[in-house]
Amino acid sequence: MKIVVPAVRYGLPVVLTAVGIWLLETRAEKWGGLGVMLIGTAVIVLMLNLLFRLSIKSNNERWREEKAREYYDEHGHWPEGYH
Repeated sequence: MKIVVPAVRYGLPVVLTAVGIWLLETRAEKWGGLGVMLIGTAVIVLMLNLLFRLSIKSNNERWREEKAREYYDEHGHWPEGYH
């Protein structure tokens, strides 16, 4: 499992881009459009990865905020190190 996620996250876009560039360079007339589509797909995979990571970060920040509020309700002051 540890190898699958990075392979999809980074390996797939690299392979798609490499094949897309190869198609553009060697078979421009007939397969050039497919090369552009593959490069676009690689960009989409990278963007989805970025958005997924941002949503996880946001969820972690919300969880920390909720825990700090629970601490405040219980003790009457914000926890140390939380700002």
